[in-house]
Amino acid sequence: MNALSISGLEKTYGSDMRALKGIDLSVPEGDFFALLGPNGAGKSTAIGIICSLINKSAGTVKVFDYDIDLQKEAAKASIGLVPQEFNFNVFEPVLPTLLNVAGYNGIERGEALRRAEYYLKKLDLWDKRKSAARALSGGMKRRLMIARALVHEPRLLILDEPTAGVDLEIRRSMWAFLKELNEQHGTTIILTTHYLEEAEALCRNVAIIDRGEIVEQGEVSQLLSRSMLETFVLDTRGHPQTAPALDPFVIRVRDAEHLEVDVPRGESVNNLFQRLTEAGIEVTSLRNKSNRLEEFFMRLVSHENAEAK
Repeated sequence: MNALSISGLEKTYGSDMRALKGIDLSVPEGDFFALLGPNGAGKSTAIGIICSLINKSAGTVKVFDYDIDLQKEAAKASIGLVPQEFNFNVFEPVLPTLLNVAGYNGIERGEALRRAEYYLKKLDLWDKRKSAARALSGGMKRRLMIARALVHEPRLLILDEPTAGVDLEIRRSMWAFLKELNEQHGTTIILTTHYLEEAEALCRNVAIIDRGEIVEQGEVSQLLSRSMLETFVLDTRGHPQTAPALDPFVIRVRDAEHLEVDVPRGESVNNLFQRLTEAGIEVTSLRNKSNRLEEFFMRLVSHENAEAK
């Protein structure tokens, strides 16, 4: 069974603003899936339709085979949504925030208390259970929204920019929790993020949306295998003010101690080091300029936008 099946989904605002242009998308049950795209690409519109917050113009959407038009309540009960914006009562304490959502979903109070304690402890919020939400830090508020989305234990969790504005330590702990939720509990997760290292680290499959259309989708590993080059930043000693020409590598000077090098797929980094040494340049360390999925994403979206113009 697919956790999500979308066919021919369209959304038009007003008379001519086509936010979605007939997208098709399937997310297998148990998957950890990334939906990526630049701002305004249609990600949030698609999520809003899936969660019955926005009316679609055409097409079909099924959540675990529940049609969102014909079986709306069953579809909604299967989804937990963590939106981009904080949308809880900031004056309400943390624990009642979860208990009220559980009660809305028909969960008996004793069970609701058990679940609330479990998820608040997993997300390091149990000590804050009596605090008003407004007293929490930004990272704690993000984790509260995840706990709230999970208290009715949905089969599909949708996370719309869940780590925006969160520091690296908290982001990593959230990654670990989400991986556990997916791998050990079987929860299907759909993630949108501008931190593409999250998608590469967490997700098995990805779809890239741009200008209301799916422009690429597939397994993350397969998409990365199509990337034609990687860019490295080299810490160096003794490089000249102008970059040496070492075809097929493309080298750029960043500053007095750093070079950027584009390495085509299949080319040996050892060969690069040897030729730099021959040119009198000593490499002391190297690192990726950005993660591979980010490079693939930027080239794809830039290409699509250039064609649209």
